[in-house]
Amino acid sequence: MKIEIIGELSDAEEKAYISELKKRHEDKKIANVRMTVYDEYVDIEYTYDDMPFERIRRITGYLVGSLDRFNDAKRAEESQRVKHDMGGI
Repeated sequence: MKIEIIGELSDAEEKAYISELKKRHEDKKIANVRMTVYDEYVDIEYTYDDMPFERIRRITGYLVGSLDRFNDAKRAEESQRVKHDMGGI
C-alpha cells in the first residue's frame, strides 16, 4: 500500500487512520492512500487494487461463467444466439 501524507501527521495518527481504513474495507485491498491535513481535519482519499472480474452470462435460464459443463445441445444453442454489440463501450 502506497501512503502519501500532505501536511504534518504523527506516526500514531497515521497508523490509526490506516487501521480504521483496513477495518472498514477488509473485503477489498487498498492500493493507495493520500491523507491531506487541514488544521484539525484530515481528508483521506484511497483507491483499491484491481478486483478480479468473471463474466457471468444467462443462457437458457442458467447463470454460467463458462460453457465447460454444457452438453452439445446447450453449446449449439449458445453459438446460434444473436450477439449484441456494446457500441464501443
